[in-house]
Amino acid sequence: MKKCILLFLMATLNLVAQDFKTPVDYLSYLGKEQQAIARSTWKYTSAVAHSTSARRIEATRKQLVKSIQVASKKIEALKNGYKGDVEFRDKVLNYLYFAEKNINEEYSKIIDMQEVAQQSYDFMEAYIMTRDLVNKKLDDEMEKVKLAQSEFAQKYNITLTDEESELGKKIKISNEVFDYHSVLYLIFFKVNITDFNLSKAIESKDLVAIEQNASSLGKYADEGLEKIKTLSKYKNDASLLDETKKTLLYYKNVAEEYTPKVVAYLMFYDKFENAKKTLEAKSENDRTKEEVDNYNSMVKQVNKEIANYNKLSSSNFQDRTNTINAWNGAADDFIARHVPQD
Repeated sequence: MKKCILLFLMATLNLVAQDFKTPVDYLSYLGKEQQAIARSTWKYTSAVAHSTSARRIEATRKQLVKSIQVASKKIEALKNGYKGDVEFRDKVLNYLYFAEKNINEEYSKIIDMQEVAQQSYDFMEAYIMTRDLVNKKLDDEMEKVKLAQSEFAQKYNITLTDEESELGKKIKISNEVFDYHSVLYLIFFKVNITDFNLSKAIESKDLVAIEQNASSLGKYADEGLEKIKTLSKYKNDASLLDETKKTLLYYKNVAEEYTPKVVAYLMFYDKFENAKKTLEAKSENDRTKEEVDNYNSMVKQVNKEIANYNKLSSSNFQDRTNTINAWNGAADDFIARHVPQD
């Protein structure tokens, strides 16, 4: 699951009126510190999007935290703010303290949740919701900084433009991509984990669990197919949407076509085992010709059924592997294609 932890939108200063040079310089100083953090934020975002190296991702996260700490110390040193006006400075510091705490503490919690998220849909949904909640908190705190910046500029007759920096634009685009990916990933994961549970039930020959998981799989596949009808292409790119549809159709087929054949085989094999036990429990003299003929007929049939079942299972295993690999590949390509490069 890939998602940038820190959303940092930067406003650029349109400096006017040389009479207000000192407050402009003050704003520019704080802006440079924010830009340094924005650059580290972008490196982290880019690493998450384009790197499979956990070491590189962790290294860029630590660099991001270091950038926040360095900026905090520099801004803390501005004891009097601008001529005793410390309101804007304090809002920036509050944001930096909040961001550092969340990236260190909340990020660790998210990593812990990510480790167990693959175990169930509920865990995965909770992980994504928690991750997004952390982002929302950071967004809300950043809005306070932007408001304080605007109030400071208005107070000292400084004109600000609403134009975002290039880094801000890149990070905004990245988060849009990750959000879109997350919606489709949850649809994919719901059927994928249900199919995994179905496979375990088949392996243990638990007919009740097989029926329950197959029913849920068909239901979730249908729900997913209905949901993706409401989703639009991402910037005219339907690749991940189309791949999700193919995946859902595969799992729908597993529930409606593959599983009934598995159940039929298991029931026949169980019947054969029972006939075998009944026959073996009797002495040769007590066995009737009808019982012996029936068992011999079943032996021929079961050998045929085993061969067919092995062929069916092998084919489905390959189809499942291809389906999962295709979706993951489409997801990686989608992110790599739309998240801006450095």
